[in-house]
Amino acid sequence: MRHYALLGALLTSLAGGSGAQTALPIPTFEGQVIYQVMPDRFFDGNPANNQGVNRDDPRAWHGGDLPGLTQKLAYIQKLGATSVWLTPVYQQQAANSFGTAGYHGYWPADFRNVDPHFGTLADFGTFVKAAQGAGMRVVLDQVINHYGYEAAAVRLRKDWFNTQATCDATQNKDVDCPLSGLPDLRQSNPQVRDLLLGNANFWREQGVNAFRYDAIKHVEGPFLRDLLAADRQAGTWTLGEWFGADTGTVADWQKAGFDSLFLFSLQDAMKASVMGESSLEAVRSVLARQGELPRPGEVALFLDNHDVPRFAQGSLFEDIGQERTRYGLRALMTLRGVPVIWQGTEIAMRGGSDPDNRRDMRFEDGWTPAERAVFDATKAAIAARKASPALSNGAQTLLPTPDRVSGQLLLFTRELNGQTVLAAWHSGNARRTYSLKLGSLGVKWAALAATPSLYAGQDARVSVSGGYLHLSLPARDAAAFRVQ
Repeated sequence: MRHYALLGALLTSLAGGSGAQTALPIPTFEGQVIYQVMPDRFFDGNPANNQGVNRDDPRAWHGGDLPGLTQKLAYIQKLGATSVWLTPVYQQQAANSFGTAGYHGYWPADFRNVDPHFGTLADFGTFVKAAQGAGMRVVLDQVINHYGYEAAAVRLRKDWFNTQATCDATQNKDVDCPLSGLPDLRQSNPQVRDLLLGNANFWREQGVNAFRYDAIKHVEGPFLRDLLAADRQAGTWTLGEWFGADTGTVADWQKAGFDSLFLFSLQDAMKASVMGESSLEAVRSVLARQGELPRPGEVALFLDNHDVPRFAQGSLFEDIGQERTRYGLRALMTLRGVPVIWQGTEIAMRGGSDPDNRRDMRFEDGWTPAERAVFDATKAAIAARKASPALSNGAQTLLPTPDRVSGQLLLFTRELNGQTVLAAWHSGNARRTYSLKLGSLGVKWAALAATPSLYAGQDARVSVSGGYLHLSLPARDAAAFRVQ
């Protein structure tokens, strides 16, 4: 989805800062694997801060906190993730709105304090120290568009917010009108600008390595220019959320100064093709636009997150959802970009729209054998990606496939420093062997004896002989092979 008029205006306003940004070192997350956590729904490490907790109510606080996240860092490491993204840990409005508590973190009342349900600022420091001591980076969600509905600032600082009259008069409804009715900050107000820039500095001082900026579509362009310039100056990696972004939108924002955006168009295509019954042509169409991206290795790739239904929910049948989530996660690990795994996707947790997609995380002692199998497959795929420079950081090139099989077979290479890995996605409903002429694929590979997938525990093989590429692939799965 493209919002051409709005994006054009924002990019024009950002252009004034582009020259200064290009001269500065560019932070990178290429090669990272991000694990996304919503602390309230992850693990309860301190029952003493469970005021108002009701785990039977999906819209109430559930008791997860920063001490719990710190205790479970070993689990995230075991999976293989290298970075942790936390949804906001700010102090939230005390009252509920629409029968919902601020457990998610997006209704801030104090941007520079930790909500008591999550713990304390010292608990946050303990988590950051533990994560970075384990070699992991910390990504913190930043709200820059609004306050919570019931935040004191809404009453005390009325000049900080856009009014209904402003909304009625503007042509730019996305920026000057409330998002879901939330009190809409006017970033052009110098006090608001200084507050938000200061918030970024405050959390940087707590040790945060990167920011995920919420709802950038709804934020004033001149302020984003200043924010991105300050982040670049500080060496902070920036990940923006423009809901529904396609390749062109991601490319435009990378040119404007964001390091990364989420590629929603690929998530949509994978949901239809990998989880659903559609052909792989939609995925191919998205990947074919990679050349438009200034920094393709930085783009955030995901199957699901806290704002969309669970990937596994795409099937009515739990076993099919589990099998195809495994397929999706293996496929994700073959792609160029930064994979982002939402807590629980590694065991194919189910869930519909918010708040059902935010069910409490479950750990090993509560898993079924099928869930453990999905975890093991995910862990093996991440390990293979991290062990392969080509899979982690290599260039990505789509290979043509014959029309008769293109709907169910997607092939591309990842190449770096003479190493070539072949990625193969297979959406056929039965195991199949393919024999394709090397010439038709546009490659010249030497003879290769039968070689297993880089993914441990997967029965997939490739060989090259007589001018042909031979692939033996299981049904509904993605594999990666070292071919050079």
